[in-house]
Amino acid sequence: MGSNTSFDVIVIGVGSMGSATCYYLSKRGYKVLGLEQFDISHEFGSHAGQSRIIRKAYFEHPAYVPLLEGAYKNWKTFEQETGEQLYFKTGLLYAGTSSNEMITGVKQSATLYNIELELLKNADAVKRFPQFLFPKSFEILFEPEAGFLPPEKSIRLYASQAKKNGAIIKTNERVIEWKKDGTNIIVKTDKSSYQCNKLIITAGAWAGKMIPHFSDKIKVTRQFVAWIKTNDDRRFTLNNFPCWMIGDDEQRGCYYGFPLLDTKFGEPAGLKLAHHFPKEVTDPYKVDRRATENDIQDLKYCLDKYLPGVFDSILHTKICLYANSPDENFIIDKLPGYEENVSIACGFSGHGFKFASVIGEILADLAIEGKSNLPIEFLNAKRFV
Repeated sequence: MGSNTSFDVIVIGVGSMGSATCYYLSKRGYKVLGLEQFDISHEFGSHAGQSRIIRKAYFEHPAYVPLLEGAYKNWKTFEQETGEQLYFKTGLLYAGTSSNEMITGVKQSATLYNIELELLKNADAVKRFPQFLFPKSFEILFEPEAGFLPPEKSIRLYASQAKKNGAIIKTNERVIEWKKDGTNIIVKTDKSSYQCNKLIITAGAWAGKMIPHFSDKIKVTRQFVAWIKTNDDRRFTLNNFPCWMIGDDEQRGCYYGFPLLDTKFGEPAGLKLAHHFPKEVTDPYKVDRRATENDIQDLKYCLDKYLPGVFDSILHTKICLYANSPDENFIIDKLPGYEENVSIACGFSGHGFKFASVIGEILADLAIEGKSNLPIEFLNAKRFV
């Protein structure tokens, strides 16, 4: 193959994790090709929608906290390099009963890693955040260092910086297959064929279609997100209203939302909220992206119960995709059976974006060094093989 089709590393999927990976590899001087079947960025997968929460008191598993500390550091470094603000500190309000798994998990991680966390009395919480109404039985916590990131802007910046460093990123080019050929990997797309020494697969909702023996490990679900107009938008603006997560006793998972953001953070504008829990299983190529009455009523349930009188009208809706692993923890590892050549990052289960800045570094390490010094063993692929 010619020099224009032969690379040190090929990255399949240039979304959240893939764009960061291309950046870290290109920064180290490697010849990198990123292959993206859509545009950078796009609305068909998991990263669209203007904002993503970043937090350290991680209820999903305390072992994520060291990775989050790396992510916070890397986001800051990337901001300094680009001169662009990506981390917006709003604080994060958590609410639920003391036995709710979100509340117990947040407290556990905060205790283990000495993360600043305020315990608010109900009366103080209502005084400080009068937009909410919480049952007397709820425990209310506030994480001051939490906030949000704009995903589309972040991805475009990572891709842009990667290209400045010499990476080649091809969009609207779909990978059809890849295979091992001697000591190399051949990647065939709908437009060309390429060769590389190392392959990294960060295909999001399409990971199950790209990774051998993982089609039954990654369950793709359809997730509804809405932006609403409130009865008084001034009460919900940035610096007046935090990010929030509420563990409801009657609905599984948790509801979450953001301050009201305008389009400078990405499309669309409005007060964004959603329900974090795997919903209907779907195929990423055949997603029903229409809002249903059930979708709308689910979020109105949350608004009526915890933000009463706030709702005016729905401004916009989107469907995003979760790529769920069986235990809802990430899969970051060398691919079993292809350890010499292929690394994978998938199964982010709706809570991955905040880690993109550190996962890009980890994947570059796995491809080039063969290992990472960061604690990712609990995310190994072998637990499902």
